[in-house]
Parts: sequence; structure tokens; C-alpha cells
Amino acid sequence: MGKGARARGYSPRRVDTRETIQKFLIVCEGEQTEPNYFRKFRVPKQVARVDVHGLGANTESLVRRAVGLRDEDEYDQVWCVFDRDSFRVESFNAALALAAREGIQVAYSNEAFELWYLLHFHYFNTGMSRADYGGKLTALLGFKYEKNIEAIFEALWSRRDAAIRNAENLLASYPVPRPASDNPSTTVHLLIRELLRFELR
Repeated sequence: MGKGARARGYSPRRVDTRETIQKFLIVCEGEQTEPNYFRKFRVPKQVARVDVHGLGANTESLVRRAVGLRDEDEYDQVWCVFDRDSFRVESFNAALALAAREGIQVAYSNEAFELWYLLHFHYFNTGMSRADYGGKLTALLGFKYEKNIEAIFEALWSRRDAAIRNAENLLASYPVPRPASDNPSTTVHLLIRELLRFELR
């Protein structure tokens, strides 16, 4: 993780437009759910450029694709977004190791990206399978949750600070992090914090 991503505190700041434009590359495992979410961030083009790709690839293949895209341009931050889900422990760990070697930061979720959504409502430390997330989100949101739903970003946005705190506390609850077995856990908030530094206010 980069220095900014390792920081524990969350302190969004206004960005002076005279600063150098930051260029983000965000490469997502999902083709719609995660890309649709990250494309909703209100990041002014005069302070940051955010390139989001939903590739439908997973673990190591996703990281390799990210390396290829990174090598085609110059980016200040490169992130891979993927889930632990049902992938083999070896594949998940190999993806994390490859990303570390290539200087790519990872916003992972164990077990699924929807964990990040749940953390907007409360601290959540009970392991479950991907299939159970939808029912819980439907009850909390007040409308039926479906993957790729367009309204999810707006429905959650006012709760983002709580989600970041809950995700930080959840990650800190594992004295020796083992991402492949720490269910639930996520580092999506590290990417969110970086994007919020450039949020339009």
C-alpha cells in the first residue's frame, strides 16, 4: 500500500487547482457493479482524472491486466478492486503478491464488494457468503437491492464517513491480517479516502 493508503486517519481536504492533476487507474473485477460505483464520484477533471475499467477478470489475471493498462499511460495511483469470493486461497494470495511487486494497490473485499455497502449502516464483523448480502442490504436500504443498481451510490453517500470508520475498525480487529481468511474484511475504504481528497465540494 502507498503511504496515503496506509494512513489511519481520515481527513479530506480541499485541493488547490494549481496542484498537479492526479491520475487514477481503477481496474475492477466486476464489469458493472464496482465501475458504476466509482464512476459516480464527483471528482473535478481539473484536479484529478479517474480512469475506471470493469474487465470481468479476476485475481491474478486482473492484476496482470492492470499492469498492462498502467504501462500504456502514466498514473499516480493504480488500484485493483476484487473479491475473495469463492476463489482459491492460493489464487487470491498470488494476486495480492503480484500487485505488491508491481506497486499496485488493492481494494479487496472478503467476501464480496457488498460488504462495503453494509458497513455504511453499522459495524459488521460476522462472516457470511456472498448470497446473504442482498437480503441484508434490502432490509437496510428500504428497497430491493440488486447488483448494478444505479441508485446505490446516492442512497449510501451521506453515510460514507461511518462506513470508513467501520471498515477501519474491522481491519484493525485482525492483529495479524490474513486477507484470504479474514471474513469479513475489506480495504475498499483506502481507495475511497484517496478519491475523497479530490471530491467536488
